[in-house]
Amino acid sequence: MSTTHHTDLVPELAAVEVQGVSRQAFLVRGALAAGAVYGTTMISPFVRGAFAAEGMGDVDILNFALTLEYLEADFYRRARKLGLSHEVAKVARSFGDAEQQHVDALAATIKKLGGTPVASPKFSFPMKDEKSFLKLAQTLEDTGVSAYNGAGPAITSKEVLAAAGSIVQVEARHAAVIRQLRGNVPAPDAFDASLDTKQVLAAVKPLIRS
Repeated sequence: MSTTHHTDLVPELAAVEVQGVSRQAFLVRGALAAGAVYGTTMISPFVRGAFAAEGMGDVDILNFALTLEYLEADFYRRARKLGLSHEVAKVARSFGDAEQQHVDALAATIKKLGGTPVASPKFSFPMKDEKSFLKLAQTLEDTGVSAYNGAGPAITSKEVLAAAGSIVQVEARHAAVIRQLRGNVPAPDAFDASLDTKQVLAAVKPLIRS
């Protein structure tokens, strides 16, 4: 994604609130901070670097993904109260149902691996109408794709990696549909930008728990 594209998305990420005390909630806040300052393509190297620094295992990574899915499911659930047009309301319902299925699947996988699913943080989203909903939806879907891409290299289990891969494909399709609804090109670039992990970690370190 080019700088021009993600500059347009920065204010919305900065205004999203995640209220929780789990390690995963702190990492999600850090990822949003990285996206707010540098654009959503910075989220992937931030997540990759954070996982490497903290030595998180597969259950921890799945709980991070679960926290992201909590955020997206809650976002689409709240959006239904905005008085959206028929087409956009249909998308919000469909995407919200998919995100809830992701929540359920991730929680079940965590339990299967002997872990405990992390509790959902409380969220706050800066949206008041269809226009602000669509703009934030594009940002959050891009955030999800970048976060999953960043987490992928840290996953050791092939089964867990396959599960994450199946989810990130859906997130990418969601992002493309939202772009179309906003009148934008669904896939504007052939590749995401290559970004420096150390630069991102240094910038957002004050925002995450050590």
